Amino acid sequence: MIQLSDKEHNMQMDDMKSFDEQMPCVGIFWYDPEDHTFFGVRKKELTPQMVEEAAVKGKPFINYPQLNYEVWQEETKAAIEREESQTSSSSSEREQSRAKLKFKGDYTQVPRGRVAWTIDKFIVLVGKWAEPIQDELTELLEQEFSLPYFEFVYDEHWDLGHGWSGDMPK
Repeated sequence: MIQLSDKEHNMQMDDMKSFDEQMPCVGIFWYDPEDHTFFGVRKKELTPQMVEEAAVKGKPFINYPQLNYEVWQEETKAAIEREESQTSSSSSEREQSRAKLKFKGDYTQVPRGRVAWTIDKFIVLVGKWAEPIQDELTELLEQEFSLPYFEFVYDEHWDLGHGWSGDMPK
């Protein structure tokens, strides 16, 4: 039996650490311009198997399976239910708490985006709101979604006040 040298052992450990790292993810997010952070993040690791299956099926796009609109509704409802279950708080305290909810109002009025995979790269779909803060967003996206590389893609849908025609108030 051979024994590894300290150097060889350390190299093996470094290689094995890469197995613990999170795989890059597809997902959705909102950006809080006051805190300069993401919130409401939903993500799913993109595995090599998913990429291979998409290629075999001829799918050029791998996406997170939920819409921002759906998550916004779920989170708003959950936050209101949590707030209402806190019966020990006074009415004015509950109102102040509600004002602090990040999931309030029209979901299209809060900067949001989507991380997806195309045939050979990650793309981040955003509106014009992202242009002045691309460097900041790049850092947040790399950290939150473990993205090794990606491209920003503008689409009007992601501009403030825009959404899918089916989810916009009449």
